[in-house]
Amino acid sequence: MDLVERFDRNVESYRSGQYNETQLRREFIDPFFKALGWDVDNEKGHAEAYKDVFHEDAVKVGGSTKAPDYSFRIGGTRKFFVEAKKPSVNLKDDIGPAFQLRRYSWSAKLPLGILTDFDELAVYDGRIQPSKTDKASVARVKYFTYKEYVDRWDEIASIFSKDEILKGSFDKYAESTKGKRGTAGVDNAFLQEIERWRDLLARNIALRNPDLTTRELNFSVQRTIDRIIFLRICEDRGIERYGWLQSLLEGARVYPRLCEFFRRADERYNAGLFHFGKDSDRLEPPDELTLSLEIDDKPLKEIIKSIYYPESPYEFSVLPPEILGQVYEQFLGKVISVSPGRRVNVDYKPEVRKAGGVYYTPSYIVDYIVDNTVGKLLEGQTPSSASELRVLDPACGSGSFLIGAYQKLLDWHRDWYVGKLVPLLQEGKTPASREVLALLPAGYTAPNKRRGKKKDANRDQPPDFPIFEARGGEWKLTTRERRRILLNNIYGVDIDSQAVEVTKLSLHLKVLEGENEETLTKQLKLFQERALPYLGRNIKCGNSLIGPDFYDGQTTLLDDEEIYRVNPFDWEAEFPEVMDRGGFDVVIGNPPYIRIQAMKQWAPVEVEFYKKHYEAARKGNYDIYVVFVEKGLNLLNERGLLGFILPNKFFNAQYGLSLRSLLSNGQNLRHIINFGHEQIFSGVTTYTCLLFLSKMSNKYFNYVIVNDLSEWREKGASVSGKIQADAVDPAQWNFIVGKGSNLFHRLSKMPIKLADVAERIFQGIIPGMDAVYSVKLIKSGKIAICYSRALSEEILIECEILRKIASGSQVKPYTIEDDRSRVIYPYQFEGDNCILIPPDVMKHDFPLAYNYFQRTRNLLDKRDHGSAKDSEWYRYIRTQNIGLQSSPKLAIPRLVHRLCAAFDNNAVFCLDNVDVGGVILKEKNRVGYIYLLGLLNSKLLNYYFKNNSVPFRGGFFSANRQYIENLPIRTIDFSDPQDVARHDKMVSLVERMLDLHKRLAETKTNHEKTLLQRQIEATDKQIDALVYDLYGLTEEEIRIVESDKSV
Repeated sequence: MDLVERFDRNVESYRSGQYNETQLRREFIDPFFKALGWDVDNEKGHAEAYKDVFHEDAVKVGGSTKAPDYSFRIGGTRKFFVEAKKPSVNLKDDIGPAFQLRRYSWSAKLPLGILTDFDELAVYDGRIQPSKTDKASVARVKYFTYKEYVDRWDEIASIFSKDEILKGSFDKYAESTKGKRGTAGVDNAFLQEIERWRDLLARNIALRNPDLTTRELNFSVQRTIDRIIFLRICEDRGIERYGWLQSLLEGARVYPRLCEFFRRADERYNAGLFHFGKDSDRLEPPDELTLSLEIDDKPLKEIIKSIYYPESPYEFSVLPPEILGQVYEQFLGKVISVSPGRRVNVDYKPEVRKAGGVYYTPSYIVDYIVDNTVGKLLEGQTPSSASELRVLDPACGSGSFLIGAYQKLLDWHRDWYVGKLVPLLQEGKTPASREVLALLPAGYTAPNKRRGKKKDANRDQPPDFPIFEARGGEWKLTTRERRRILLNNIYGVDIDSQAVEVTKLSLHLKVLEGENEETLTKQLKLFQERALPYLGRNIKCGNSLIGPDFYDGQTTLLDDEEIYRVNPFDWEAEFPEVMDRGGFDVVIGNPPYIRIQAMKQWAPVEVEFYKKHYEAARKGNYDIYVVFVEKGLNLLNERGLLGFILPNKFFNAQYGLSLRSLLSNGQNLRHIINFGHEQIFSGVTTYTCLLFLSKMSNKYFNYVIVNDLSEWREKGASVSGKIQADAVDPAQWNFIVGKGSNLFHRLSKMPIKLADVAERIFQGIIPGMDAVYSVKLIKSGKIAICYSRALSEEILIECEILRKIASGSQVKPYTIEDDRSRVIYPYQFEGDNCILIPPDVMKHDFPLAYNYFQRTRNLLDKRDHGSAKDSEWYRYIRTQNIGLQSSPKLAIPRLVHRLCAAFDNNAVFCLDNVDVGGVILKEKNRVGYIYLLGLLNSKLLNYYFKNNSVPFRGGFFSANRQYIENLPIRTIDFSDPQDVARHDKMVSLVERMLDLHKRLAETKTNHEKTLLQRQIEATDKQIDALVYDLYGLTEEEIRIVESDKSV
């Protein structure tokens, strides 16, 4: 390689301190990465957002560079940073450069980063939290000297060349190095850090300001943290002088001096975060509380010290907005409370606790939803027409969707101006020319040309022109234009006032991207206006689902806390211009997922309101997200689009029927992406979909099934197809697309279903305290020895009161394995009725069992909130289906990898809870148990079942009643000899299968087991072939079923 030879010839000269970093980058590092396939100089002329390499505008603050030298990107997404140093720096041992690169990579949440002076090249794991005491070797995963580049070029290129990154090699390598000690993410670490700040401030403020209410304490702590974070980020971005806050560490009276910084920020930024004085332009009153607080120096100094080098591992200039949002989303899930003794506690909000935590929407999901809503409506628009676009998140949280929408609008406007406006300027048209002004949105007027300046496209621009040419020839939006877009287009509502402020904070930081202290000072002087827009008219606090009519139906007065919690929101009054125009153009977001049973415990008034006012809330124990879908649809104007990520459970759940009917009847479905069992949110199992609706009706909608999330993200791999809107059945949404959809629909139209031939489809017994009732048989006999989990000991009990019990893992195709699990069954039959054995009979006939119940009564009495504490205290907590356990039945596990059934001919098993379901056939039936057993264990019905059911993590499918009762059953025409022959053949094959499984369970030698297993497999194939014949499958349809790997 020429670069290596040239460097080697003059290596001593390069290693001298005279050779600077700029020369090194131009002569060696740029060509090095060009050789790896990167368009370092943007020779292909890609738009700003899609350039391969960003040469960061290095902002010098405090004597050090506050941005990495190179940011390498694919499709606008950061992949890795490169930090360059002079060859005179010893990269192998010097801890400073390594710490700097690692702070950049870790703060940006990038897995790998490169540190190089060309003499040396080190690759670091960016997921390992950096510490000021780390040696240079810590987190270093590869190290090269320039003499090794040629021999190890393939190794370097396999990870960092553009082609290999596009093939996924970079991500695979990063994944292979994952899991090492210390790889806590920046989001988790920063969350822990600000939670520590909250504890410090809450305790100190509560102690020094005893008259504060709990609400005032929460407000004061949150605002103080928000303000410190905002100003510290501004420092690292070069907008404020680096070390400004750090200067407070010198001397006493930290908080009064900090308040002076806050006052100055109000004059400079116009952010509601620093609103202390009366202002006629603002809707909300000023903050008259926090400046008068007493806060000790110690906690403030501890906080400020922790956000500066060398204590801080964070580089705020590269901290992505989504990371800040993710941290805040979690942070806002907790609230400060104060006991009567002024003891401070921090705990989850009730809605967060019931929902199992807070889970932030990944940025790739946000981008997809934004692209398919905002992006769709921007097609064919101009900046003038785009000014009319109104985008809403009705549950905005920390603002991730609004930030995504705002970024989309910024990129679109910049690209439009570059494509349409800049060519006119380059042709010599002035910003005052008619052709240029015709392309500008309202508010931009013809400027007066400035005299005495060199005439070029950039210098002729007036100060308020929407774009300007930055260093390097890049065109960027002006601050004024960024503000105009934000105020015109972005709206949000959240019930949490703190979340509203965080959304504003996030959007304000987005406005300030690319600004520095010089540009903001110029703006203040030129326009006498502060840097940030006032967002009080765009981002508001309130309950999106409850309007002012809430008070109309109240028969009792609500106390202040209830009114504060309910927080009704009047859409017409709060956003009059938008609502007068018919509503919003786009509604996007990730609405909360909270089951209504949980909400009843802390928000019973709201629950009743939803039931009365929303169609989606009128069926069963609904989840609050279905109400948000209905509300979001209502908030759209006639051309509006909605995009939500939410659980897909409403596709089939009973509570989703009302919403399904609403959307089906209105033909509002536009696009659905069903992720099936693939998991979007880390740390929680939630089965989700992307739901796209339009206010206008659609004849068709696109349905997409994602079977592999990684493949979908990287390549868009999925199964998709168009579905006719008028064919959608509100009873259940089972959308089948792709290969085999015709077969599924043909089977669906068969007239006889499992429910038609079944007398009962039921679940197993529910004693309610399995640890007491379920025991493991150790030794059988009239008096059995069993092990009790409730007592953690062996017990003696009458064998006659024990029944075998079948769990889901015991039920296999054609057979139920006896794993010696038993259930204590304190019931007997009187005629056809199954009744609880009375206490006196229990004491006389089953004294050991009764004594055992007495010993565990403290556990039994706790069941179902104590409802079982009566004369029948040892009864099962749910008594339905108890008698059915003594009938011959088919047993079907409820969570399976494949559909299977076994026949409990002699009724020796009880079925376990919701783990196993049972099927009892009608007495006069056209099919019998043996024949039906063959159908239910066939590949064909398994194929139908999996397409009709819902997938779960681990490759499981639900076999609950709603997913098996519609299985198509091929009945027999006993007047047709050929049909009778098929029936008899099926019965014969199944009986052989039952015998083979019985013999397999009894055999002892491996050789015999192998022989029997081969016979079982052969018989299985015969049954499958017979089923194909019975259902009339074509050769192509048989291939579809046989080639389905899930079958």
